[in-house]
Amino acid sequence: MHESTLLLIEIGALLLGLSVLARVANRFGFSAIPLYLIVGLLLGDGGVLPIHAGEDFLEIGSELGVILLLLMLGLEYTAPELVASLKQARTAGLLDLVMNAAPGAILAFALGWGPLAALALAGATWISSSGVIAKVLRDLRRLSNRETPVILSVLVIEDLAMAFYLPVLSALVIGAGVLAGATALVIAVVVVLVILFAALRHGRKISAAFSSTHSESLLLGVLGLTMLVAGLAQQVNVSAAVGAFLVGIAISGQVAERAEELLAPLRDLFAAIFFVFFGLSTDAASILPLLPIAALLALVTMGTKVFSGYRGAAMAGIGKLGRWRTGFALVPRGEFSIVIASLAVSAGIEPQLAPLVAAYVLITVVAGPLLARVPDAGWFRRWVAPPPPAVVAFESRG
Repeated sequence: MHESTLLLIEIGALLLGLSVLARVANRFGFSAIPLYLIVGLLLGDGGVLPIHAGEDFLEIGSELGVILLLLMLGLEYTAPELVASLKQARTAGLLDLVMNAAPGAILAFALGWGPLAALALAGATWISSSGVIAKVLRDLRRLSNRETPVILSVLVIEDLAMAFYLPVLSALVIGAGVLAGATALVIAVVVVLVILFAALRHGRKISAAFSSTHSESLLLGVLGLTMLVAGLAQQVNVSAAVGAFLVGIAISGQVAERAEELLAPLRDLFAAIFFVFFGLSTDAASILPLLPIAALLALVTMGTKVFSGYRGAAMAGIGKLGRWRTGFALVPRGEFSIVIASLAVSAGIEPQLAPLVAAYVLITVVAGPLLARVPDAGWFRRWVAPPPPAVVAFESRG
């Protein structure tokens, strides 16, 4: 069979299968990410049905998936919102960093993986999945809740921190050394500050370069600008994903809203390919021995994430039930954790890092949406805020 023919057959069958899995996940109200990862594991070298001709296509598609994921995250925020979040939730963000990065770093050192793997695993356990959490908040109709701004502020801080973390990690994992890492950090800081300044002062002018009423030109323009900036960012050792995120921040108003509508289907398509490719590049057989460690790490970091979210909401004056909602909502890890693991593994730091993170993401992304529903249960509400004794006595007599 001709290779191009085999490519069409493999990719076509894969996309059809993913569409079925997406419907199943939507039907039962959970994220499709773990299903995509499992498909990738099944199609990899250690899987039951290895894919051949479509691997190069999936690799390119996965790079586009990362860029689109981060672009869409950026479009959800404006530069003023970022600045306000940094001011209002900086203490909560610092607590979130310390509580959730430490377990990953400690585990890496305990396994004898070294400082670079510790840095990578710390990032993977720290950063929550903005995409999964946003979907959970929409599904549970909590976007207007009092605690939601706290959740979004923590996510904004985490996403912005990645703009500095990823370039440094990229420089260090390729063996460029501490000096190159420091240089990458300086470049990242300068690039982020320049783009944020441009977004704050000239955001309207940047957005005015696109037409919100002409879908074709808007789609081509935003995609073109995003890929151009992502490529230039990568050229100066700043992550392409960070460049895409900053482009999203710089675009605002009706242009951003319309771009979100047009790009959402593309984002979903290539994000699915990204998660499949990560599973594809991970040896399925290597996951099973690491499942107990991944489960323990997930248990610990779900606890630390709930604690840091609870305390962050308490500092913002949110009531007890809202504090628990905040903590449980922040549990899932996803796209950024996979990006971090991909960077580390591509540099050959620690071969067991990818399967460990894959298992870890699988556990947290399944448990997170389930835990987010716990505060709505009657027994939990009664435990958090039991009724006054007089009410209980009246109900017992009735």
